[in-house]
Amino acid sequence: MIRRLALLLVLLLWAAPLSAAESGYAGSASCRSCHEKFHQLWSTSRHGLAMRPYEAGWAGQALKPQPREIAVGRYSYRADVARGVMTERGPDGAREYPMLHALGGKNVYYFLTPLERGRLQTLPLAFDVNSGQWFDTAKSGIRHLPGEGRGLTWRDPAFTFNTSCHGCHVSQLSTNYDPATDSYSSTWTEPGINCETCHGPSAEHNRVCQEAKDAGAPTPTDLKITGGRFFTTEQHDDTCNSCHAKMIPLSASYPPGGKFFDHFDLVTLESPDYHPDGRDLGENYTATFWRMSPCARSGRLGCLHCHTSSGRFRQKNAPDTACAPCHQDKVDNPSAHTHHPAASPGSRCVSCHMPKTWFARMARSDHSMLPPTPAATQRFGSPNACNGCHTNKGAAWADKMVRSWRSRDYQAPVLERAELVRRARNRNFDKLPDMLAYLGRPDREEVTAASLIRLLRTCPDPTKWPALRERLSDPSPLVRAAAATALAGNRDQRSFQALAKAAADPVRLVRVRAAESLAGAPASALNPAELTAARAALDELEQSLNARPDDWSGRYNLGNLLFQRGDDAGALAAYGQAVALRPDAAPPRINAALILARRHDLPGAEASLRQALEADPASAAAHFNLGLLLAETKREAEAEKELRAALTNDQHMAEAAFNLGLMLEKKNPGEGLKLLARAARLRPDDPRYGHALGYAQHQRGDGASAARTLAAVIHAHPDAAESYRLLAAIYEARGETKKLHDLCEDAQTAPGLNPLVKAMLRNKLEELKTRGKS
Repeated sequence: MIRRLALLLVLLLWAAPLSAAESGYAGSASCRSCHEKFHQLWSTSRHGLAMRPYEAGWAGQALKPQPREIAVGRYSYRADVARGVMTERGPDGAREYPMLHALGGKNVYYFLTPLERGRLQTLPLAFDVNSGQWFDTAKSGIRHLPGEGRGLTWRDPAFTFNTSCHGCHVSQLSTNYDPATDSYSSTWTEPGINCETCHGPSAEHNRVCQEAKDAGAPTPTDLKITGGRFFTTEQHDDTCNSCHAKMIPLSASYPPGGKFFDHFDLVTLESPDYHPDGRDLGENYTATFWRMSPCARSGRLGCLHCHTSSGRFRQKNAPDTACAPCHQDKVDNPSAHTHHPAASPGSRCVSCHMPKTWFARMARSDHSMLPPTPAATQRFGSPNACNGCHTNKGAAWADKMVRSWRSRDYQAPVLERAELVRRARNRNFDKLPDMLAYLGRPDREEVTAASLIRLLRTCPDPTKWPALRERLSDPSPLVRAAAATALAGNRDQRSFQALAKAAADPVRLVRVRAAESLAGAPASALNPAELTAARAALDELEQSLNARPDDWSGRYNLGNLLFQRGDDAGALAAYGQAVALRPDAAPPRINAALILARRHDLPGAEASLRQALEADPASAAAHFNLGLLLAETKREAEAEKELRAALTNDQHMAEAAFNLGLMLEKKNPGEGLKLLARAARLRPDDPRYGHALGYAQHQRGDGASAARTLAAVIHAHPDAAESYRLLAAIYEARGETKKLHDLCEDAQTAPGLNPLVKAMLRNKLEELKTRGKS
């Protein structure tokens, strides 16, 4: 029987302002007559110029001619700055692509060209503003992480403007994607981020203000506008984070001032784009680091404390004054704190607390504002501010220096958190008690807690469940949502009830994550009120998954939801849409195969799994499910090969070890037994694995080992009826009357044990008592 895979949440960066189809937008030009100064500051800012039409005038000043062609795979490319075209030369000859729009400009300019079916595609070459060089866009973004071997082609959907990066570079956008034709007719009101992106529609504001001006009346109390002084610090920060975050969308639009977690989920340290201590490694934007900042958590620091609404740094000429309200003593006497000369760069607050890292030729300031931790560099390889300047010194030197300056070991909390994250990433849960204890500590850091909970999904130890249920009451919606997702693996009635309560959480992110975990729950597990909340949250989840019909991961996760709800036809259709959008994605093909197998279409299931392996030859899930299918169709040699491949690609896959062990038990009992033991070690939460090991040991005549294995299963799973029966038989055969007596007696109070097995052991207990009297 082919198993059903757990829902896979695929991460995609995206944010979208409100659609231009909504009435009330007047455009940034309408703001100018009353707000000339702000209009001037905005129009020349990075926000105002986040995207601009390519024009020869500014391009000739901002860009340098490309001296030679740059090879990208089998092709070479050259930008003609004066003509605004990029020429491609390759096996099929030459082709020119117009450079229609330019994105960015602070560190890098990217360029867009129109392709088929309304797509705006990022061209393969970008311009490095700092070095004045042209470079390969896709290659610059490869992180060379373990398992990441190839870059994307420039035509990949990840570089399609309509799909990936549009919402943070134009205003009031409508993607207008048509799934039937897989085409776009995207529109927007203005390039760049305009006033109404943060302030909302301004037509009504303009009307009431103009009427008051014409009548000579005072400015109205109700300005019919949002943002500005009307927002709390949290609303300002959430509005900024709607673009400055590595997120997963939950809705089709974000209204300025809305709650971030009503519209997005946030990527945290489960992503390999972060070092275990949270330092930057890839394309991460700002919000995740920001939420790790003690300064931000204090409530006394918001985005607009340091930045204007147009993105400029307020304290550019005196940067340390940004920190002065809370750290005046250190600003007044920096040397005492920094141990660097007062006028040197080493005494600037941002040098140590907001060091820059580079990825894809773009600089990023660390907004966690944590102090330098060279000890983390030594242990985890993450960057630190000290060695960012003192490049001729090592991390050990920097660690020695900072420890000599501070009697308090300020690095210890960072190292503790990072070590727990690293172990969880590596599926090493020997410190599980420490991880669970950390989640409930008053000083726990929110992002680390959410990261650990997400990583704990792969932990097989059932002792995690009570701690995860407790986190559904955490003050952080990010942590509550992570706990709701993690509880999908627990079919306990207590978890169902806790998730049903979370399905009515005031924050949408928590509701939809609870809905995902409740999707496969039996209706009988919930009372009427809980069932009503769960169904409402499931409807909300489906709406969020339909918010982006051009996102393959959304189609895939919609398929998973429909699959869990028993709608096989709808699930297959959604998986088909996901494959059409992302032909090299394996997960939709794998789960489609599961449905086809359930429908007894084994040839169709096999074809789908082989297509998944063509897309991703290293997919352990595809190899595993194909191995089970081949075993079911009596092709054992092929099945063995696929199960071995699954275990090779995922050494923690207990299911593969278990099924391969059962397959080899007769022809190679030694290896079979080792594999069954490996499965039992990997999944102590599943009594089947331990029981199968005990049974195999018993069959090989090793009663002592079998008894120890089965006793451990019963200790962890008091309702493991078959293990009770087998262990009783082993004790009886070995003449271990005392152990048999104790087992039969313990069974009478074992919670959840099958009544028939309990009765059988009660009879055995009576028999032993009678035998003892005689």
